[in-house]
Amino acid sequence: MPSDVTGSYVFEEETGEFHFTPGPVFANVVLADEINRAPPKTQSALLEAMEEGQVTVDGETHDLPEPFVVIATQNPVEQEGTFELPEAQRDRFMIKTSLGYPTEEGTRELIDRRADRDRPDPTVSPVIDRETLLESQAVLEHITVEGPLRDYIGELCRTTRADRRVDVGVSPRGVQRLFEVSRARAVLSERDYVVPDDVKQIAPSALAHRLVLTPEASVEGVRRRAVIDSVLDSVDVPAMDPSSY
Repeated sequence: MPSDVTGSYVFEEETGEFHFTPGPVFANVVLADEINRAPPKTQSALLEAMEEGQVTVDGETHDLPEPFVVIATQNPVEQEGTFELPEAQRDRFMIKTSLGYPTEEGTRELIDRRADRDRPDPTVSPVIDRETLLESQAVLEHITVEGPLRDYIGELCRTTRADRRVDVGVSPRGVQRLFEVSRARAVLSERDYVVPDDVKQIAPSALAHRLVLTPEASVEGVRRRAVIDSVLDSVDVPAMDPSSY
């Protein structure tokens, strides 16, 4: 039920009042394992949390802790007992990626772990404190994105809406997320500015899951990532002036 995620009000006989009991969404990192096994109504309980950083229960709004991050896994929708995430839900995830099958080394590690399952699990300890993490997030706000690159990001997203295979293209929210994640990739590359390659490399993971294909394209087996790849090929990459960095 949605209240299992957001929390609910519980009546306390001692005080004669209702007391709010927070659900598991009140955490810094929320892992929604196999999210597409939850019915749509339960999935929608995360919409307000992911967009506004708050939840509303019985007309009362409760702020979520900061930072707040949602990570979700899902099974292929062809499997029984699964519900495909609605477009509004998918649009709130910044990145979508697929793990696929493990490599040869990964498969061997799975077998080794299974063989040693009686060994104690390794302990987990913090690697960063809250204040440092918040400071790291603020670094993105100082990453330079020149005007031509901003136009390039906008053109990529607009072009998805004109593709004949696409019923609903990248939303304004998707435009902002591509801008943000391009800056993040620049930081990981130890740069304080974004280059076209940052946008091109991250665009498939940041945009493909936001597309709604036409029924004809779905029947033909068109992949969302293939649409993004063709958009990247069709939109001219801006020429950047190295002297500006």
